[in-house]
Amino acid sequence: MPVPRLPRDGVGGAAMTSAIRRFGLAPLSFLGTPPDDVVRIAAGAGFDFVGLRVIPVTAQEPDFSLLPGTRRLRQAQAALADTGLPVADIEFLALDGTVDRGTWLPVLEAGGILGASSLTVAGCDPDRERLADTLMELSGDCREHGIRLSLEPISYQPVHSIPEAAALAAGAQCDWLPDSLHIHRFGGTAAQLAEHAANVPMLQLCDGPAEAPADHEGLVVESRSRRLVPGAGDFDLASLVQALPEDTDLSAEVPDPRRRQHLGDRTWAGLLLDGLKAVDALARAHVG
Repeated sequence: MPVPRLPRDGVGGAAMTSAIRRFGLAPLSFLGTPPDDVVRIAAGAGFDFVGLRVIPVTAQEPDFSLLPGTRRLRQAQAALADTGLPVADIEFLALDGTVDRGTWLPVLEAGGILGASSLTVAGCDPDRERLADTLMELSGDCREHGIRLSLEPISYQPVHSIPEAAALAAGAQCDWLPDSLHIHRFGGTAAQLAEHAANVPMLQLCDGPAEAPADHEGLVVESRSRRLVPGAGDFDLASLVQALPEDTDLSAEVPDPRRRQHLGDRTWAGLLLDGLKAVDALARAHVG
């Protein structure tokens, strides 16, 4: 069952005490795995919630579509009912100037069926005015489906900074979603995160080396398949956690197909949850 949430005041950087925090599993950590299996893996490992990819983002990934009427959606519903695990977020829309209501309305319908809280998108449109209009329209449709829109700044996309994402989200009356990998790769800071902590529903965590890939292709490859377990790299993850309200959800987004295959799904999922909890404990221990 979902873990109850504590009220927020919308201000980041508060002292961390004993507030309840939920730990979740992001779908990119198990890209290529059927969604119903992801649900059961997450539940078996002890996660509090799961994220699901409703439509494929690239032509290279398997099409495990969860759109209304599909067998996969029914299977995911059955897994959620069996485990009692809630869906926090669904993904992923790349708002590149071509995506419109014909694309996102079925996604939102599926999200409503799954009981999702939010839909994650990326700002891939270099036309900032058009992107702002798209976000506003999509945000309104999200609200009609009982879902919050979350804009994720990504290091190799047009929207690639904390202030940009926060400003666009404020204009569209939606949330924005920080990811520790992209924060480090586009030069974001914990201070920026604390300054723009309002309307952050969740922090996606992974680790990585201090040195960034040399080019755009390297950033994409790292993002999709070469992330490290929280606590296994050079990122100062505890400072990011400290910058947000103490009940902000933490989600493990750690795609590393080779290591996952070597360890097995159950062990990999458990390792990710342990990493989230260790970062949370470190953040709490170093406050004040």
